Amino acid sequence: MTTVTGMPSRTPRGPRGRSGREGGRRIGSHVFLIILAIYFVIPIWWLFVAATKNTSGLFSSPAFWFDDHFALFENIAGLFSQQNGIYWTWLGNSFLYAFAGGIGATILSILAGYGFAKYRFRGRGAVFGIILGSIMVPLTALVIPTFMLLSQYGLINTPWAVILPSLLSPFGVYLMRVYTQDAVPDEMLEAARIDGAGEIRTFFQVALPLLRPAIVTVLLLSVVGTWNNFFLPLAVLTDPNLLPVTVGLNRWTALSNAGAGGEQVWNLITTGAFISVLPLILSFLFLQRYWQGGLTIGSIK
Repeated sequence: MTTVTGMPSRTPRGPRGRSGREGGRRIGSHVFLIILAIYFVIPIWWLFVAATKNTSGLFSSPAFWFDDHFALFENIAGLFSQQNGIYWTWLGNSFLYAFAGGIGATILSILAGYGFAKYRFRGRGAVFGIILGSIMVPLTALVIPTFMLLSQYGLINTPWAVILPSLLSPFGVYLMRVYTQDAVPDEMLEAARIDGAGEIRTFFQVALPLLRPAIVTVLLLSVVGTWNNFFLPLAVLTDPNLLPVTVGLNRWTALSNAGAGGEQVWNLITTGAFISVLPLILSFLFLQRYWQGGLTIGSIK
């Protein structure tokens, strides 16, 4: 005789149910990533489309689609003729400031991070705490003190007024210290010293090759930070031939905003801005093998 209790029996969860849930989560994450990708690509797409238009087409055609007249090459030619091609001087200045400041900041970050990670000395924790605290200070708050300091030494309106402040990278020091602690074992350094290697040889031949992903990451972050720097060059540079491309395009924007009294060069501004971001995009694409690994620095701390 069979007894009916009226309670529904619970179906055990099998592999098919788990795979269905995982598939749903995967689709949701992919949709979220696609939305983020579109969000970040839209400004670059707009800039590219705007660079192909002349000034009248910028205001009479759809914002995210091309005008009937393709004027990209005319705009590039205009960059050579506008104010005797000063745009390319600005672009060269940006390369000089970005790479001189970025390479210098990377070298100092490597040396400081390696020292904090592998050497014991009095006051190490306090000094590193001060460096960490300086990360929280906005760079714009340091522009006026930096201007006064550089003015005392007569460096205002010189390339050094942009390069010297760019050499300091507290965040780069932090990244290099964290990465060095994990990537360079103390036993390996001790083995090199026992074999007779000095401190300099141990650093260059043993530690430095292991720090390659962190070095590329710090270099990219430093170069991009200096390339995009706007407020500091605006405060310390007045000579038009020394301006970086960010401040130079801002001057053309002010000229175009002057209305009837100024020259309308909106097409040159958008084309110049598009050309100025190309080196950064290419550098990230070609070096992504290194900086993707470096971006995980400190993620397990």
